Amino acid sequence: MTTPDAPNSASDAPAKKAPAKDPWDLPDVSGLTVGVLGGTGDQGRGLAYRLARAGQKVIIGSRAAERAQTAARELGGAELGIEGADNAECSRRSDIVIIAVPWDGHAKTLDSLREELSGKLVIDCVNPLGFDKKGAYALKPEEGSAAEQAAALLPDSRVTAAFHHLSAVTLQDPEVEQIDTDVMVLGESRADTDLVQALAARIPGMRGVFAGRLRNAHQVESLVANLISVNRRYKAHAGLRVTDV
Repeated sequence: MTTPDAPNSASDAPAKKAPAKDPWDLPDVSGLTVGVLGGTGDQGRGLAYRLARAGQKVIIGSRAAERAQTAARELGGAELGIEGADNAECSRRSDIVIIAVPWDGHAKTLDSLREELSGKLVIDCVNPLGFDKKGAYALKPEEGSAAEQAAALLPDSRVTAAFHHLSAVTLQDPEVEQIDTDVMVLGESRADTDLVQALAARIPGMRGVFAGRLRNAHQVESLVANLISVNRRYKAHAGLRVTDV
C-alpha cells in the first residue's frame, strides 16, 4: 500500500534536471561562408583577411562589385579563399553576414538588402561615433544602438552584435600571427550567439564572450570611443580581455 505522498509509478518521480550546457561548447562553423558588407573599408578588410587566413570562406561585399573584387585580390584572393561581389550577391551567397559599413550609410545599406538578408545570421560591428577637436565620442541612435537599428530594419534576419573592439591595423598586419583579445557578443538567441562566438574563436588568440542581449549593445559600441583615446595616448592598438571566464 502506498502513502498519499508516494509516487505511484516511475512517471510520477521528480524529473532529473538536465546538466547545464558548457558555455565553451561551441558549434563547428568552419564550413560556413562569411560575407563582409563594407569589406573594402579598413575594419571589413581586416575581418575578411583574418577569417580567410583561419580557413573560412569569405565574400567581400561592396556597392561596386569591381571594388570588392579588387580588395579580394589584394588580400589573397582565391589562394586565401576570398571572393568579391556586390552587396546583394554577397548577402545572398553567405551563411553569416558581417555588417562593417560606415555609420552614416548603415541604415540605407541594410534597408536596401532586407530581402537578401532574410533568414541570415547578421553580425553588426558598426560603432556610431562622432569626432571633434576633443576626439571621438559616442552617438546614440534613435533605436538605441547600431545593432538595434539593424534588428528594426531586418525583421526577418537573426541580428547579433560583435567585433566592435578590434584594431583594423592589427587585423590587417600579416606579421601578426595571434590576436590576444576578447570579442563581446550580443544577441537574442543563444544558438546564434554561440555561432558568433565560434566564429571569433577561429582567429588564433581570440575568444567570443557572451555579453547580453541587443539592448546592451549601445555601451559596447560606445566603448570604442574610449579605446580610440587609449590608442592615441599610448600609441597602441588596444583591445579587451574579460577576466575570470
